[in-house]
Amino acid sequence: MQYSGHNNHPTYVCTRMMSDYGGEVCQRIAGPALNRFVTARVLKALAPASLDLSLEAAKNLQQERDALRALWNQRLERSRYEAERAARQYRLVEPENRLVARQVEREWEEKLAQQKKLEEEFHRIEHSQPRVLSEAERESIRRLSADIPALWSAPTTTDADRKEILRQVVDRIVVEAQGESERVKLAIHWAGGMKTEGEMIRPVRKLEQLTYYPQLCARIRALAAEGKNAREIAEGLNAEGYRPPKRCEFFGKQGVSELMRSLGLTQHRSRSKHREGLGEHEWWVGQLARMIPMPETTLFNWIRRGWVKARQQGERWVILADEAEIVQLRERHRRPMGYCTRRRWVDEAQGATREGADVTNGKE
Repeated sequence: MQYSGHNNHPTYVCTRMMSDYGGEVCQRIAGPALNRFVTARVLKALAPASLDLSLEAAKNLQQERDALRALWNQRLERSRYEAERAARQYRLVEPENRLVARQVEREWEEKLAQQKKLEEEFHRIEHSQPRVLSEAERESIRRLSADIPALWSAPTTTDADRKEILRQVVDRIVVEAQGESERVKLAIHWAGGMKTEGEMIRPVRKLEQLTYYPQLCARIRALAAEGKNAREIAEGLNAEGYRPPKRCEFFGKQGVSELMRSLGLTQHRSRSKHREGLGEHEWWVGQLARMIPMPETTLFNWIRRGWVKARQQGERWVILADEAEIVQLRERHRRPMGYCTRRRWVDEAQGATREGADVTNGKE
């Protein structure tokens, strides 16, 4: 689990290949999207109608277990009878008939071993079965199921309480991201042995990672050919079910405008008009983002972190960056996610190693 951003958004990260073999991160899933998906499935499973079906299924399962136990009791009874019969035969053998006594004794020991093996196997199967609910417990579950959604959303319910509810009904969750796309396959293994499979949509960094990116571009071209502006195209995409890659739920005018410019469907404003109110080596955020190129939201994040020099002019931000600074920003944008955090740790570790080597060599 990793936390990032000013809201400490959780991210589920699989680092097995990286930690064990020095490779890349296996997969990365945004926490809020995964939590919403699992929560919806859990609340649906705990709904009164679903619980009635589950309790009825548990009742049928108990009937099957009773039939299986009866079959095992017959096998155990047969094994005990054969062991007792072998014991009676051994006791009836005359002491003088040593060869017969040894043969009967071996048969008796074999029957006892078979009986013990069957009993151990029966007890192992019995202990592996989940506990059966009593009728009072069933009624209590039905009564409480109507209050679970309200209880889950109540402001007095803490995250620890919600986790405890999940632990009671969910055994484990298996997540498999489909490459770098927005699609993720999930398998929820419930307590009791049942499994629910599904597919969720996660936020991704770039439009190009979307599985429907070619269809999205084709649709934007078609709508632009009809003479629609960016706002109208955004409304049409939202109505048709297209969604942007990140945490936004709907396309907006700005996002569609940027995509249309990247597709060559619109022309940039003249440079002189675009630089009104700016000094030398000064850029509007959107202008510099297109030049690098990179998302404007990432550039705003860098302003907040103090990674770029910026000032606020009215409601807009102005960034100061000469040619050398632009080259550095492009290099920073090409770095993999988490590079700065990992690099700081590596530099500190290498510094400590060099310091230790100096001490070893007798240097001050």
